Amino acid sequence: MELENKVIVVTGGGNGIGREVVLALLARGSRVAALDLSETGLAETADLAGAGDRLTIHVVNITDRQIVLALPEQIAAAHGQVDALINVAGIIHDFKPVNDLAFEDIERVMNVNFWGTVNTVKAFLPGLLQRPAAAIVNVSSMGAYGPVPGQTAYGASKAAVRLLTEGLYAELMETRVQVTVVHPGGIATSITDNSGAAMPEGVENMDDKRRTELEAKLTSPQEAARQIIEAVEKNRPRVRIGTDAKMLDRLIRLMPSRGIGIIRKNMEKMLG
Repeated sequence: MELENKVIVVTGGGNGIGREVVLALLARGSRVAALDLSETGLAETADLAGAGDRLTIHVVNITDRQIVLALPEQIAAAHGQVDALINVAGIIHDFKPVNDLAFEDIERVMNVNFWGTVNTVKAFLPGLLQRPAAAIVNVSSMGAYGPVPGQTAYGASKAAVRLLTEGLYAELMETRVQVTVVHPGGIATSITDNSGAAMPEGVENMDDKRRTELEAKLTSPQEAARQIIEAVEKNRPRVRIGTDAKMLDRLIRLMPSRGIGIIRKNMEKMLG
């Protein structure tokens, strides 16, 4: 899909990958409605963009269904139409096994990651079906196809996003709405802080050298945004971002049970 002069809604636009997607879309001539729970984050995105009325910011809790359902009319009033939806917003939980997670922690992650995605898709899809060309992009995770110990509930929420998106892809194949699911690996963002989640003790006490080595393996949010936007332009149904995401995908496909054990051992080594 051509991006110039298209109106694109981006959730999570106040920080991290979402912010970089907003900035990159504006650089390509798109008009953008950026959604985020953080008013401060959205204001910073707007300051960085300097895009005038081509960017509108909307402080929104995507788990509030009634507010989300009112967004298409509000954004159309500002921009004329909506041509694409890119769901980046997401949170993690504390690095704890399921047995130690409160029900409220699991529900919070599911509400933001899965139900927030459902809310925006249900809100914007009817209008997208009326456009001559349209797109939906939902950001899942490599944790959707390979378990990450300590982030099991997060992985379950992203697996739900994956299957929701693949189902949409199947349902919309004969329409003009293209659908993409994105599986990022480790990205150099502040998702832990933004989620209010605690890092494992092994990470908190990690020496600077080891921390630098691990951070060097992360994909930058700018590169993640580039690949997401390229997927929209080239109508790619599935994107894996980062060497870690690609390696984990291959590992789980080739040897599912053994692969889980390998993941566990590597996580223990990294976090221990």
